[in-house]
Amino acid sequence: MAVRRNIQYLNKDFTELRASLINYARTYFPTTYNDFSPSSPGMMFMEMAAYVGDVLSFYLDNQIQETYLQYARQTNNLYELAYMFGYKPNVTQVATVDIDFFQQIPANSLYNSPDFNYALYVPENTTVTSTASGSVSFLIQDPVDFSVSSSGDPTEITVYQTSGNTVNFYLLKKTRKAISSTINTTTFSFGAPEQFSTVEISSPNIVGILDIVDSDGNTWYEVDYLAQDTVFDSIKNTNTNDPNLSQYQGDTPYLLQLKQVQRRFVTRFLNSTTLQLQFGAGTTNDTDEEILPNPDNVGLGLPFEVDKLTTAFSPQNFILTKSYGIAPSNTTLTVRYLTGGGVGSNVPANTINTISGNVQFINSNLNGTTANYIFGTLAANNNAAADGGGDGDTIEEIRQNASANFASQLRNVTQDDYLVRALSMPAKYGVISKAYVEPTKAQSIASGAAASILDLYVLSFDLNNKLTNASLALKQNLSTYISQYRMVNDSLNIKDAFVINIGINFDIIVLPNFNSNEVLTKCILALQDFFAIKNWQINEPIILRDVYSVIDNVEGVQTVKNVLISNKVGSSLGYSPYAYDIAGATVGNVVYPSLDPSIFEVKYPQTDIQGRVVTL
Repeated sequence: MAVRRNIQYLNKDFTELRASLINYARTYFPTTYNDFSPSSPGMMFMEMAAYVGDVLSFYLDNQIQETYLQYARQTNNLYELAYMFGYKPNVTQVATVDIDFFQQIPANSLYNSPDFNYALYVPENTTVTSTASGSVSFLIQDPVDFSVSSSGDPTEITVYQTSGNTVNFYLLKKTRKAISSTINTTTFSFGAPEQFSTVEISSPNIVGILDIVDSDGNTWYEVDYLAQDTVFDSIKNTNTNDPNLSQYQGDTPYLLQLKQVQRRFVTRFLNSTTLQLQFGAGTTNDTDEEILPNPDNVGLGLPFEVDKLTTAFSPQNFILTKSYGIAPSNTTLTVRYLTGGGVGSNVPANTINTISGNVQFINSNLNGTTANYIFGTLAANNNAAADGGGDGDTIEEIRQNASANFASQLRNVTQDDYLVRALSMPAKYGVISKAYVEPTKAQSIASGAAASILDLYVLSFDLNNKLTNASLALKQNLSTYISQYRMVNDSLNIKDAFVINIGINFDIIVLPNFNSNEVLTKCILALQDFFAIKNWQINEPIILRDVYSVIDNVEGVQTVKNVLISNKVGSSLGYSPYAYDIAGATVGNVVYPSLDPSIFEVKYPQTDIQGRVVTL
């Protein structure tokens, strides 16, 4: 009959295990062995067992610790856990800077205006190098097209050279954001197709993949996950590409589209110097555009089939491998990737000015002498220093960023999510200047329609930085952009918000020994800054107490006697066509906007803000 032993399972380190083994021997083998001196052979075996137990305990604790994001310490484990949470760690931080591009352009002799036939085109990914120590390279992410000007991409035009009253040359200026990166190229050869094949790029300070093209000229697209079969694609807004929307190319130079792609890949960092690329599992013979759900696959791999009514099924059970793109086969991939960043990329102002790229004219058949001169006038400069360059994510930053990313998952869940997404659309697709989201009013919901309908009210800027309705092309781009982040049960209506133009008249009393005209001018300037449209949002009320406070804080003002807000209306006068009862909307010294989302705008601050000095 076996003797029941009292075994302790809580001991984990060497000292506790050694003491437990000695106590075990004394309890169950009192007459067999009783020499527990440090030099005895029995103690050697007990200490060796305690040593092995301590090592195994440490190894087990360490492995369990490495499976938790908040406790893991090994970099490769942290990277894997971050990807599991949907976050892609940064191994370097690039510096960013605004670079001004300039070119001269001849005047059109007939109209005495810029001859945009000589406009230059600087393509995307053009390199501009700094003359500071280290020769840091910067890449512009968007092309510079001097022939296009819009509210989101204005072209500043100034007179450069004149002869008497005749303008000979104008100076054009555009600004682009640039990042501190250098383009590197490598190639990978593939034979027979292999499911989920991987390749690795090893280099310090990898920013990411710029593009991949195979030997047949096909482009491969980076996606967040291999089951993602659509990517954003843009085309220039021209009459050829879209006759209906080309009339809006002034504020929407590019049209946003969704493109379905078979050739796609994902990337993940294995460590701070190794980037892995993984490709799909199918072949070119597979039909990837059409996914046919197979009900026979429901519940595939589940250990039981007692009740399917409450089982959570993965969509992958339906689509299997054909939805993961194709694997490269019998081809060579040319991969261009970016490296850069670091503290050394924070270069001083006025040092980024050497352009290297395939710059060309928009039009051909130009005068050769004039074209050569214009081409030589292209210049670049950074008025401010580049900043933001630094090392990659620290261990703690990876933990915090991964946790935050898991909570958001890039989905529009709240009304604020839609608001932020609308305002973050890239400028080349048009600029949403003001946005406001609210649930559709009950009376506007059709009978039987779902209640999860939201109204997104938007406004844009014209070339003079005045509020205007968003164009049809801009709204279409916004709809395409948001569609990839919209919750499946949300319906979104994109509408125009109402603009209410206002004027301000005020009376002030000036302190003795102050110049009345100077004080009055300062008050007008203070109100112009207060009512600048950048400071106002849709459905924001005017708090008259704040207006009084702005004027009262101007040096020389003794008191503010009166402030009157008036409505400026009439298309013929250049104002909004919508009249508004300011007096009726004023309650408790607060001017409230209308029930329909609207915004107050001082359209012409030079003339619509007036004041006078009065006496007691």
